[in-house]
Amino acid sequence: MIVAGFGFRQGATLQSIEDALALAQQFSPRVTLLATAADKAVSPEMARLAAVLGLPLTGVSGQVLARIATPTRSEASLASHGTGSVAEASALAAAGPGAQLIAMRHISPDRMATCAIAQGLTP
Repeated sequence: MIVAGFGFRQGATLQSIEDALALAQQFSPRVTLLATAADKAVSPEMARLAAVLGLPLTGVSGQVLARIATPTRSEASLASHGTGSVAEASALAAAGPGAQLIAMRHISPDRMATCAIAQGLTP
């Protein structure tokens, strides 16, 4: 399982999110699942991205995100979700136990969205 995890600011566009995904995916296998914080999973942009890519989207609870240590640290992410990177924590959580990051957080050129990719042990 290859999971693209996303974090993004209010007002991020679909283009911002797609740009972050493109940067993170450069050297990674094809993504099979999209993930983000549960409160962000209901955004129209994430729904459109899932539809465009034909991939399932899952929301990760704030309690789960806050328990995941991430290699990068954003003060905004810490303040809003209790984790250093919503993108990294979402990817790791959705990929399941033993998952590892294969692409750390990448930031869209407009700095509105981030994406990280994790690989899980199960297909």
